Amino acid sequence: MNNLKKVGLSALAASLVSLSAQAGELTVSGAASMTYENYTVAATADVHNNKTFTQANNIYFTGGGELDNGLSVSVSFELDDGSNGSTASTSVWDNHSVTVSSDSLGSLTLAGHGGSSAQSAIDTTAAGDIFDNFDATAGIAATEVFNSSKAGNNIMLYTLPSIVDGLSASVSYQAGGNTNAGGKSSTAYAATYTGFEGLTLSYGKGEDNSTPSNQRDVTTIAASYSYGPVTVAYTTSENDATTANTDQELDSYAITYSITENMSVKYGNETFKNDADAVDPEYTSISASYTSGGMTVSVGQQTAENADGNANDKDVDYTWLGLSFAF
Repeated sequence: MNNLKKVGLSALAASLVSLSAQAGELTVSGAASMTYENYTVAATADVHNNKTFTQANNIYFTGGGELDNGLSVSVSFELDDGSNGSTASTSVWDNHSVTVSSDSLGSLTLAGHGGSSAQSAIDTTAAGDIFDNFDATAGIAATEVFNSSKAGNNIMLYTLPSIVDGLSASVSYQAGGNTNAGGKSSTAYAATYTGFEGLTLSYGKGEDNSTPSNQRDVTTIAASYSYGPVTVAYTTSENDATTANTDQELDSYAITYSITENMSVKYGNETFKNDADAVDPEYTSISASYTSGGMTVSVGQQTAENADGNANDKDVDYTWLGLSFAF
C-alpha cells in the first residue's frame, strides 16, 4: 500500500510539473540610467545649488499563458532594490500585478502595488509632469503636487474589449478603507479615441475618497495631433475637493519636433493653479533626446516660476544630462 501511495504521489507531482511547464513562459527585461542633475536658484549665488549624480536600475519579470478555457493569464513583477521607501535589504519587489484577459471579455488587472486608476493612467501632462521635478526640491514646498484619483496598491482595472475601431475604454475600483480609517471606495473611468490618423483624444474622470474629510473628484482631458515631424499636445486636469481652498487645476501644452527618426527636441509648459496660492506657479521645459540601439541620451533645462505660489518666489532652474538603457 505504501508503494502504491508513493507511485501515485510521484505521478501527481510529475503531472503538476508538466502542467506548470506548459502554462506559459517567463521573460526578463531591464532598464538602467545614469544622470547628472543640477538645481539653481536665481540671484542667490551658490545658495541652494544642488549638483549630483544619480543612477537607477530595474529588472522586470513578465510571463503568462493561455488556459484551456481560452482565457490568458499574465503576471508582472518589478525588481527595484530599496524600493517602497524601505532599506536596500528588504522589499526589493516594486510594482506587481496579475491580468486575466480574452479578446471577447477584455482584460482585468489587479495591481498589488503601483497600479493606476483609469483616470490617473491618462493624466500625465503634455509637457511630462514638469512640476514633479521641483516638488520639495531647492526650497520649493511639497504642496505643489497634483492629486490624481485614487491609485496605487490593491486596485482593480478593467479594460473593455474592442467594440469600435480606435476606441478603448476602462474602469477601475479601489476598495479603500484598508489603510485610512473611515476611507471609502474610489472609482474611475476613461476612454481614448485614435480612429483618425495622427489624432489621440482622451477623457477620464475619477474619485479619491480615501480621506473622508477631503474627498476629491478629478477630471482629465488630453489631446495630441501629429503631422509629419511635428506633434502638438494639450492636457488639462481639474481636481475638485470638498475641503475649501484645496481645488487644483493643471494645464499643459507641448510641441515636439522629430529631426530624424532617432532625434527629437521638445518644448513644454505647465500652469499649476491651487486655490490657496496667491499666484499660479508656471513651469517651462526644453529638451532634446537621441536614441540608438536601446540607448537614449537626453539633455534639458526646466524653470519653475512662483513655484511656492508666492509673487516673490525666486526662479528655480533644473538642468540634466542623462544616459538610459533598455535591454
